[in-house]
Amino acid sequence: MLSGQEDSKNVLCARKSGKGVLAAPFRLLKTNRLGVILTFAVYKRDLPLNATPTERIQATDGYLGGVFDIESLVEKLLQQLASKQTILVNVLDTTNQSYPISMYGSNASNAGLEHVSLLNFGDPFRKHEMRCRFKQKPPWPWLGITTSIGILVIALLVGHIFHATVNRLAKVEDDCHKMMELKKQAEAADVAKSQFLATVSHEIRTPMNGVLGMLHILMDTDLDVTQLDYVRTAQASGKALVALINEVLDQAKIKSGKLELEEVQFDLRAILDDVLSLFSGKSQDKGVELAVYISDQVPQMLIGDPGRFRQIIINLMGNSIKFTEKGHILVTVHLVEEVIDSIEVETESSSENTLSGFPVADRRQSWKGFRTFSQEGSINPFSHSISLIVSVEDTGEGIPLEAQSRVFTPFMQVDPSISRTHGGTGIGLSISKCLVNLMKGEIGFVSIPKIGSTFTFTAVFTSGSSSSKKYKSQQINKMSNSVSSEFYGMRALVMDPRPVRAKVSKYQIRRLGIHVEVVSQWKQGLSSIRRGSNAINMVIIEQEVWDKYLNNSTLFFDTLEKIDYGTPPKVFLLSNSISSSGANISTGVCNMTVIPKPWRASMLAAALQRTMGVGNKGNPCNGQLPSLSLRNLLLGRKILIVDDNNVNLKVAAGALKKYGADVVSATRGIEAIELLTPPHQFDACFMDIQMPEMDGFEATRRIRDMEHNINNRIHHGELSVEAYNNVSNWHVSILAMTADVIQATHEECLRCGMDGYVSKPFEAEQLYREVSRFFQ
Repeated sequence: MLSGQEDSKNVLCARKSGKGVLAAPFRLLKTNRLGVILTFAVYKRDLPLNATPTERIQATDGYLGGVFDIESLVEKLLQQLASKQTILVNVLDTTNQSYPISMYGSNASNAGLEHVSLLNFGDPFRKHEMRCRFKQKPPWPWLGITTSIGILVIALLVGHIFHATVNRLAKVEDDCHKMMELKKQAEAADVAKSQFLATVSHEIRTPMNGVLGMLHILMDTDLDVTQLDYVRTAQASGKALVALINEVLDQAKIKSGKLELEEVQFDLRAILDDVLSLFSGKSQDKGVELAVYISDQVPQMLIGDPGRFRQIIINLMGNSIKFTEKGHILVTVHLVEEVIDSIEVETESSSENTLSGFPVADRRQSWKGFRTFSQEGSINPFSHSISLIVSVEDTGEGIPLEAQSRVFTPFMQVDPSISRTHGGTGIGLSISKCLVNLMKGEIGFVSIPKIGSTFTFTAVFTSGSSSSKKYKSQQINKMSNSVSSEFYGMRALVMDPRPVRAKVSKYQIRRLGIHVEVVSQWKQGLSSIRRGSNAINMVIIEQEVWDKYLNNSTLFFDTLEKIDYGTPPKVFLLSNSISSSGANISTGVCNMTVIPKPWRASMLAAALQRTMGVGNKGNPCNGQLPSLSLRNLLLGRKILIVDDNNVNLKVAAGALKKYGADVVSATRGIEAIELLTPPHQFDACFMDIQMPEMDGFEATRRIRDMEHNINNRIHHGELSVEAYNNVSNWHVSILAMTADVIQATHEECLRCGMDGYVSKPFEAEQLYREVSRFFQ
């Protein structure tokens, strides 16, 4: 093999380098295909990798060579690597770059992409390369195209979303600015409305104060019966107008969210007694039986807003009185726990188990759906709150089915026609619903046309059994609910065939500490009297029993006269008749005292005091207590009245002088400041708010600043306390006397330093409630 120049060179090169040497391509004899010879040196021993060429030459033992068919090798390689498409491969010997030798493949050109790779056959002196390309044109890269299109679409969508978001943000920002402007306009409108209401209220109440006040003063003069009736009618009409104004203002305060509840201690039973007195005249005129029953489990004292609670009861009872011409109106008060746990308090549909015998709408349907009765709204037994459920049941006309959905809608009438029978504004129930919501309660009703309606509401209060100083006690006439000690231990027999009505009578009598026995039949009553095991001090007969067994009255009174133990019991008749109220019916044997309905414990107490000769024989419960108490509080007090209206000055001065006060009048705020500059002799000041030149707020602020300055100077020794009547802390009681009754005015009165608030027109009870806080 050394005979050939190229072969000899390859052998010597392989011996020297220790690597295989590749010959230039040549044509094989048999196949005429290109081939190469690969030559390796064979050594006698193992040589290190870093052996020198001399060491390799000396160790050479022989040579090993092989002929390779390049095309066969490449084709076998392509068969392993080729995919579905045919790959065209060209292998070139590029040792001479100018004249490369094609070792494999066709020389046909293709416009397709070509990939060039360098080949290393182990010969460091020869260079080879491989050029690969697809035989057909490459297919469209659908996956890449689809992916690209998807990415493009996503990019467009993101761009659109971003663009829309930017536009939306700009629109929202613009809308926000518009909303802020609208909010400012709404707030300005609300302020304007409040100012309008305050102005209108003041302008209406100011002359109404004069009208009612002068009518009240006129009633104290010598008038004949006709004149007194005219004055009372005019006064009642004026009070109705004031009540209408109050309802409209309440609705406005509810809409503006400025209606707040008080937290004072009050007697629930006294509140309902007052409401009974309020509607007693109307119920007697119609012959409708009116009654109140309060469960013994309801605490005597509660903490909450008595005025608003009273307003709800008045609204509901007022509607019942308005739409009821026969039968009864019954108000019941229970704890929610009683209604949940006991079926005794639930009204049955039977007419025999009602107050008057007329059928009623089942009250259970009126609280259907209340959250209070669900598991979620159940009462926490460890809570100090008291949850009451109050029902007002009547046997009136009922509410038509088509009108029941709008009962609580403001200014909506059940009968909106011009010729409707009953008047009213139509906002009483809507106000009641809002007040109930403020009391954390619910309200509902059930009504059956021609049968009657039952309204039920719940309210949450706090137990007032513990006399906490945190809450002020409401100053009310408690004589109507007082229990006279002289009646303790007495026994009464009630004759009444109706269980509900007998339960009401028993409730009222037990409030006086009297033990009560109830019988449904005349003969049972006689048997109880004859037994005599326990002395009976009084017998209370229902009118229905008396009318039914009138023929046996002689036997009844004979039985009373034959009692051989102690004094015979006194007999009282419960009657709905106005003509017989307060009268004594003589039977020839014994006198019977008539107690008119609706009756209360105080009425029975007064009748017992007159008939049995115990305690106070008069009845102090007809508005005399506030008058007497006011006289005791105001007698000899020097009071300044500041008002720019001469009529109001006359009314206020006349009302205060009536109770023995020494009254001084002023028409301007400047005069009030001069008169109330210490030292002075005034005990209190009634200050009007809206006055020319200087309003009552500013006048009060200046008076307080002046008092504060003088008190500081006296404290630091700059002024002598003797020069200021030995008073070191000057503070005259100033009460706002205004026709404005909105919350903002009340708050401003407190901020400027006023001590109280008297709304026009005011009456004896209102005056007593305010001045009693300062004069004791």
